[in-house]
Amino acid sequence: MARTSGVDRVQEVYATSYRRLVGQLTGVTGDPVEAEDVVMEAFVRAVGSRSFLAADNPEAWLRTVAVNVSRTRWRRSRFFRDVSHRLVAEEAYADLPEDRLVLLAALRRLPAAQREAIALHHLADLPVHEVAEAVGAPVGTVKARLARGRTALAALLAETDTERSTR
Repeated sequence: MARTSGVDRVQEVYATSYRRLVGQLTGVTGDPVEAEDVVMEAFVRAVGSRSFLAADNPEAWLRTVAVNVSRTRWRRSRFFRDVSHRLVAEEAYADLPEDRLVLLAALRRLPAAQREAIALHHLADLPVHEVAEAVGAPVGTVKARLARGRTALAALLAETDTERSTR
């Protein structure tokens, strides 16, 4: 009986949070397909989890699990991911608006910690203390990552604008 209520809770949260979580994790991972994978993995882990059932904010629980899954995948496949991004045609995301493609490309070039902080704070619209909780870092560290990440992202986007205007 408890299993049924757990599955029901996961289904309910899925219906209200899936799209938002995928959008947030797209910013974290820089890849919409990877974002869907890590969010789905978080939901799979939620099905049998007592901590999910007890969570006051199940979406935050799922976001934290998804961020951790993305970190684990990134560490395990660093070499292969770098190689595969060079092999995958940019047309794979042709259905996204150009400004979104430019932003995702720039986000991919940031260090992972800065990318996570920016995606969760600016794209997911989380306050700094919730970002800190989700990534397991002190608030001051998250603020520093945000400041450095915004500076680096601005430079990358300006570089892209300059390249586009000289074509």
